[in-house]
Amino acid sequence: MREAYDPRGIEPRWQARWESDGLYGTRDRSDRPKYYFLTMYPYPSGDLHIGHWFTMTASDAKARFLQMRGHNVFFPIGFDAFGLPAENAAINHGIHPFKWTMANIERMRGQLRSMGAMFDWSSEVVTCAPEYYTWNQWFFLKFYEAGLAYRAMAAVDWCPNDNTVLAREQVVGPERVCERCGTPVIKKDLEQWFFRITKYAEELLDFSKMEWPERVQTLQRNWIGRSEGAEIVYTSEQGDPITVFTTRPDTLFGATFLVLAPEHPLVEKLTAPERRAEVAAYVHQTRRQSEIDRLAEDREKTGVPIGAYARHPLTGARIPVYIGDYVLLSYGTGAIHAVPAHDPRDFVFARTYRLPIPVVIAPPGWDGQPLPEPYIGEGTMVNSGPFDGTPSEEGRARVTEALERAGRGRPAVTYRLRDWLISRQRYWGTPIPIIYCPACGAVPVPYADLPVRLPEDAEFLPTGESPLKRHEGFRRTRCPRCGGPAERETDTMDTFVDSSWYQYRYLSPHDPARPFDPERGHRWLPVDQYTGGIEHWDW
Repeated sequence: MREAYDPRGIEPRWQARWESDGLYGTRDRSDRPKYYFLTMYPYPSGDLHIGHWFTMTASDAKARFLQMRGHNVFFPIGFDAFGLPAENAAINHGIHPFKWTMANIERMRGQLRSMGAMFDWSSEVVTCAPEYYTWNQWFFLKFYEAGLAYRAMAAVDWCPNDNTVLAREQVVGPERVCERCGTPVIKKDLEQWFFRITKYAEELLDFSKMEWPERVQTLQRNWIGRSEGAEIVYTSEQGDPITVFTTRPDTLFGATFLVLAPEHPLVEKLTAPERRAEVAAYVHQTRRQSEIDRLAEDREKTGVPIGAYARHPLTGARIPVYIGDYVLLSYGTGAIHAVPAHDPRDFVFARTYRLPIPVVIAPPGWDGQPLPEPYIGEGTMVNSGPFDGTPSEEGRARVTEALERAGRGRPAVTYRLRDWLISRQRYWGTPIPIIYCPACGAVPVPYADLPVRLPEDAEFLPTGESPLKRHEGFRRTRCPRCGGPAERETDTMDTFVDSSWYQYRYLSPHDPARPFDPERGHRWLPVDQYTGGIEHWDW
């Protein structure tokens, strides 16, 4: 006789038995092979959904299988508890982010336990707890000491009505308006904190010790975007160097104009008085667009002349300077030299603005006539002075050598990868452990004073400033060096800082003296299997 399965009656009884027996506790036995399962930890929105279990169930099944086959299995779980969704929910419902988040975690703990997965709950992490984010701050200070954390100007989305920085999610629609008030969003430059991840670009391209699918390797290569070529230095008629990067220095003699990003610091200095009104209007218009829109291949490339000229580095020819929306300050040097006969974007731009399109790389069988479309392949250098007749592949090195001799360029490698902007002008995140002193400048918080606690009594409703700026008890402090009055940094860290290292904290989540126990790290790392989105890091 078949009995119906009654989960409400059966599951709680067996789960209680498993709990009392410690069935799923991690056993650090050196006589058995280890297997570390890492599944992306959930954001505590309040309810699990099928997407959570789509990721977790496969891991749970394999973890059980390997444990029954005699493996030492480590299968932890935790909660990605900081971030914008909690803060927005708090704003919308008038509930403090901490209260909202912790209530949701408690609910989701119950849901996760009810499924009977073999998570090791003794290793749970909650990233909004001081015992976790202390170590975010510790890592920040280590990076700062090593020159890997730094502060610089960066463009952010800004609502002129609310007078506040907006996260990308808060800029809505093709018109790019503020989700709160519908005001058109603009770009604004603010001092921001960065992690210097570009220092590791080459290392990130080494897949020799990783078992990544080819598709993921391709995504990584494209994301990092390594390019070999040359840096070339033009000089404005006012004497300012304008550096560009190109992968095709063999086309240098075909450059007929320069294009600066509208945000380039030289734009204001070089713009002629009679061009200022049009240039200012164009800059304002461009800064309302997203970088994705500006780089779209099917979008018309626009620009305006700024009334300035630069000198060609080898010929001394006078070349007009434009600004264009398809050049970004955050990519390369923020300036390009345009070779319209041999680049599709430059070709369209030159035709639109009636600029010269000289051929300098002759295609096979070229008859000396203007090209009906840009030629981007290899060929023979023509109209290139002493380099005429040189094969283009050979010409790249020869032109670069000539630039080096003239002090106007050098071989270079560049990357599409940008440094990681971690600053958030929000409340619900890890405070950045920096103090600003009128006498000493930016001073790191001493390790002994960590954590810099996020105040739970801060007013989190939006008023146009970081909530921490209005919390006098948090903001006002003393300089650790001179003892004088000083102010804390009021930006918080990007929530992805939390999730960039949680696989290590799982090893010893309550250790008060260090981010993780190195002995357990030696035993369990690296992670053997990660389940999560393809866009996530592989550990």
